[in-house]
Amino acid sequence: MPLAEITHRTFDHVDTWVFDLDNTLYPHHVNLWQQVDVRIRDYVSRWLNVSPDEARRIQKDYYLRFGTTMRGMMSLHGVSADDYLAYVHQIDHSPLEPNPAMGAAIAKLPGRKLILTNGSVDHVDKVLERLGLSGHFEAVFDIIAAELEPKPAPQTYERFLRLHDVDPAKAAMFEDLARNLVVPHQLGMTTVLVVPDGTREVVREDWELEGRDASHVDYVTDDLTGFLEGLAKQKS
Repeated sequence: MPLAEITHRTFDHVDTWVFDLDNTLYPHHVNLWQQVDVRIRDYVSRWLNVSPDEARRIQKDYYLRFGTTMRGMMSLHGVSADDYLAYVHQIDHSPLEPNPAMGAAIAKLPGRKLILTNGSVDHVDKVLERLGLSGHFEAVFDIIAAELEPKPAPQTYERFLRLHDVDPAKAAMFEDLARNLVVPHQLGMTTVLVVPDGTREVVREDWELEGRDASHVDYVTDDLTGFLEGLAKQKS
């Protein structure tokens, strides 16, 4: 479904396009984040000297409570952000394939294109290179730029908007987690939830796949490339 039915806001006024990275700019079924997920579990297990099963429980608890496992590990256990990020992002990016159609659709969108992610710039650069999307984005706002406060913390979005001089009333946000669209919608952004296409197995928590019918979600798509192509045609 390239374009979902309009529920609230349109894109007529949008001049800034804000994208999450993982499971948004590439398909959920690639399960790239699953590699990071495993390394997070291993990091927690080693740091806290607990079993992998206990580490998994702690990992998911902190993810829900703090926005990222890293934030929980920093707040409660004194973990270094640099050490943590360097370890968990040592993954194989080769499952990602170039997506020239998405690149062309992004290029046709009028205005600025930015990335807002809870990951690191290094990870973003590697993903964009594999997707063939390097050069399509004006800037990346990562977890370091966020002063280690992850989405969905309100101050993270506010810091992003200030730093990049973005008017939320003229911006759209693309995300794979509905909870990360609550604040953008409250600020006035048009929101798009990117969901799995249903044809391939995905490794996600149940709550991560919820929220399609939430009032703060203006659009839902399982085909971001097709969705952007549709927008580009509307704007041309």
